[in-house]
Amino acid sequence: MVVDNRAMGRRIKSARQRASMSQEHLAELVNLSTVHISNMESGSGTPSLNTLVNIANALAVSTDDILCDSILCAKPAFEKEILETTKDCNDYEIRVLSYMIKAAKAALREDKDFRQKMKEYEELKKAASRSV
Repeated sequence: MVVDNRAMGRRIKSARQRASMSQEHLAELVNLSTVHISNMESGSGTPSLNTLVNIANALAVSTDDILCDSILCAKPAFEKEILETTKDCNDYEIRVLSYMIKAAKAALREDKDFRQKMKEYEELKKAASRSV
């Protein structure tokens, strides 16, 4: 899988903003130019591994938090994101979001079963057309 530079840049920017940090300050902390930070945040620049680790450390996030859109096994990063997203919700909002997540999960699993049944059906159709 290829690293999604735009998604990575959005996550760097989001983490920087959550830390109430300017691009200039982040650039100083990781010994880069502000232009380089801007390019990474826009997805047009790709950090080296060392730079990515330095950025993660400066922003107090994990590299998984920054790269989760490009990592297949990123469940912990997305679970953390869900918790971060909902931490300021009131009782009503969290209740509604809980209902929505449960409904979305049920729909996804139902769709997964349906897709599997359709795949099996298409395979049977192909086998039947070959035998005719």
